[in-house]
This record gives sequence, C-alpha cells and structure tokens, in this order.
Amino acid sequence: MTSPLAPANSTNQAHMGFGQVRHLRLKPARNAFAYRTYFLMLPMRSLQLAGACPSPLPRNRWAPLSFYDRDHGDGRGPEAGGALAWLDELLAREGLQDADGEVWLHCYPRVLGFTFKPVSFWYCHRKDGSLRAIVVEVNNTFGQRHCYVLDPASYGAELRSDKVFHVSPFCPVEGGYRFRFMVDAERRRTVARIDYDDALGPVLQTSVSGTLEALTAQSLRRALWRYPLMTLAVVGRIHWQALRLFVKRVRFFHVPPPPADFVSR
Repeated sequence: MTSPLAPANSTNQAHMGFGQVRHLRLKPARNAFAYRTYFLMLPMRSLQLAGACPSPLPRNRWAPLSFYDRDHGDGRGPEAGGALAWLDELLAREGLQDADGEVWLHCYPRVLGFTFKPVSFWYCHRKDGSLRAIVVEVNNTFGQRHCYVLDPASYGAELRSDKVFHVSPFCPVEGGYRFRFMVDAERRRTVARIDYDDALGPVLQTSVSGTLEALTAQSLRRALWRYPLMTLAVVGRIHWQALRLFVKRVRFFHVPPPPADFVSR
C-alpha cells in the first residue's frame, strides 16, 4: 500500500513541500502572522535501505541545503545509526513495535550550515501503510528539545497531549495541545495544525501547510533562491514576534527546567 504521505503513483522518494506557516494568538493580546516557507518530507527507512542520502540533498555534510542526522532526537550521528536508529529505540521503549513501515520526517533543512527546527513531525506507519503513531519533536530557542508521542494516531482526527515543555516565554507550561494532521485525496497537499489551550479555552492556533513535489536539484535551487536565509529568518521572526508581544505587555514567563522525561505520551 502506498504511504498516505507519498504522492499518488510514486515510490517512496524524498519530497519537498512549498507552503505557508500561520500563527494566531487569541489572548491576552491578539497577534497574527503568516509567511511563506518550504520543508523536507523524507522517507527515512527507504533512504536508510538505499545506503545513501535523500539525493540530491547532501546528508551529514555541509552544503547550501543539507540534512544532518544529529539535528534530531538525541543528536547521534550516522556512525551510531543516525536519527532513524534513535526513533526506532524510542518506538520500542514506548511499545510501538508494529510501527515498522515507512517513517516520513517532516522537517526543515540546514541552510548554509545553520539550522533551527521549531517543530518536526515523524509520521510512523505500519508495513501495510496505515499510520501507527506520530512523534512531534519540539525545539525551543533556549537549546532544549522534547518529544510528544501521539498514539493512537490517524489523519484528520484531533489528537491531544498535555503541554509539559517550555516553548514561548509568553505562555506558561500548563494546558494542552490539540493536533490535527491532514493529507488530501491526491496525497499532494499536507497540513499540520497545532492549537494550544489553557484552562479557559484556546490561546494559540498554528499550522504549517504545503504542496509536495519530488525533491530534485531544481526544487532545491528554487527553494534556496526564493528563501536564501530561511532558517535565519525563522529565528528572526520568532524574536520579532516576541518584541511585539512585549510591547503589548503580554506576561513574560522565565524558562523553567526541562521535563525530567525527554518523551511525553
């Protein structure tokens, strides 16, 4: 069965998505923004079996656009099995041995050697192509990382998790997330939505969406020419929006210690 994230009539080859990030804060002060972006969609098992990289995207070496295994999980490099080995160990610890099909990683690349990945999504499938679980990997601007395991998982359904990890200094570590992941019938457009609620209701509504196409030398060049400093721009936008919230006198929360467990279920 073709994976739901692979475009119809295609093999499990690496893809790029070109689309948009949206963010809406509803309270205590309203704040909204949207910007164009692109991302990688990598079939990690297929690429590992090929013994190669998501060609023509360089892997674990410097390039204008590249992918590094150590940017994910516990930071292990290819000599220790890379990010996929880390994920398989996590799935085994969580009792998800049947997530043994394709694993699609939705993430940002390194751009000119620089990386910052606010959130990455690991779509873990069974061998029959059905979705088994989703691992949401979150990084904050304070050098901390945490993973939420969504199990059971299905496309289109609302999935929930308590918030245990500090992300924005303008939101406390309380409340919960509502996730929704959608793929269209042609399996060419994907949407990942994350909403954050506190005890009184919705606070943030965010999403990243895009249209998938095969990862080629041409699509890499187009991404680099259109968004030459994309990851730097992500960090810049985060700080610019933080300044806007500060001016609006939204309460500031200092960074708490990270949760004792690296993974939340």
